[in-house]
Amino acid sequence: MKRTAAFLAMAILPIALLAGCGAPEAPAAPSADPPKGVSVSLAQWRSDEPVHAIEVAVTNVTDTPVYFSDVQLVTPSFKTLPPERADALLKRTPRTDLRIPYGAANCSPKGLPSLQPATVVAHLRTGSEPLRRVVFKVPHPDSLLTRLLRDECSAFLITEAADIEFGDDWTQVGKVMRGSLVLTRRSTGVVAVQDVGGTTHYIATPVEKSRPLATLDAGAQRARLALELTPGRCDPHAFAEGKKAFLFPVRATIDGGEERVVIVVPPKPLQERLTAYALKTCGLGG
Repeated sequence: MKRTAAFLAMAILPIALLAGCGAPEAPAAPSADPPKGVSVSLAQWRSDEPVHAIEVAVTNVTDTPVYFSDVQLVTPSFKTLPPERADALLKRTPRTDLRIPYGAANCSPKGLPSLQPATVVAHLRTGSEPLRRVVFKVPHPDSLLTRLLRDECSAFLITEAADIEFGDDWTQVGKVMRGSLVLTRRSTGVVAVQDVGGTTHYIATPVEKSRPLATLDAGAQRARLALELTPGRCDPHAFAEGKKAFLFPVRATIDGGEERVVIVVPPKPLQERLTAYALKTCGLGG
């Protein structure tokens, strides 16, 4: 009797071990084609830029409602983020925007990469059908993704050589805020700032007018660019809608190459000081 029990225990043991490892998962359902009459395109509003987001613009030309559970951009050109919850029931619509974040561009120090094909992946339900995974092909090359990749990787090439930041020397002189941008060495190459652009709120004026405005020479660790800021608009609406107030475009080159644009953003405490200064200068604050 003891031998029989021992034999049964030995026979059951491998089965128990296999069960403990878990049964193989069922293969994921294959992706389905988009529902007829439903299409997507990509767009970006001004308010999307500071938060690294885009709009998946959905068109439904049918009378059948389509429920989008989540949405995701997938392309080798940008890091893939987890699906963004949408929870949107779309009836017949010429366009409904579903905002999603997109990942950082996959850049290379060797130069600007070419845009790779992209898809929009969504879990959706048409009418009363079950939820399913659907892949929408984005027409290639998409003009928005082309621009986003170019801009982000252009900035990457500059910032690989040097950081460009607002200095800590900003003070008000009369009706002008005066301070500097600081270039700090990160790797090799001569970095030259060719121009500093303003924003929706501020006019940026270099103190020295010569070109380049500032140069970080090959053997230098730091360089400064003296700059003045003044209010660009003084209407209350501009301050209320200041989504791009602090995105300053800086045009720079490495070793005399092609000009690239880096968006430089002042730190939060300086943003608050600039806002208070502009409101007071415009007669809108105390």
